[in-house]
Amino acid sequence: MPFASVYPLYIQKAEKKGRTKAEVDRIIFWLTGYDEKTLQQHIDDKSDLEAFFAQAPQINPNVSKITGVVCGYRVEEIKDKLMQQIRYLDKLIDELAKGKAIEIILRI
Repeated sequence: MPFASVYPLYIQKAEKKGRTKAEVDRIIFWLTGYDEKTLQQHIDDKSDLEAFFAQAPQINPNVSKITGVVCGYRVEEIKDKLMQQIRYLDKLIDELAKGKAIEIILRI
């Protein structure tokens, strides 16, 4: 599945709850190490989720602090690395949509 197809859904979910695209981007940058230019490049290239995460400059070392349930699965117990990374991002966007402060979401 192309990252470009899920990215607008993340933005839409956040904006419905009064959050911003900039906050979604900040979460993605924190998690993956991408910046605005490299994120846009993946969107333009229609990179699939596997390539998006595999080519990430650096998955944040604090991902182990992301815990909880997404789609009925505890993110910290997911064995498949790619699926876990996808669910980490889902979890962070869920927290944004639920109104948590960005500092809490980013485990700062």
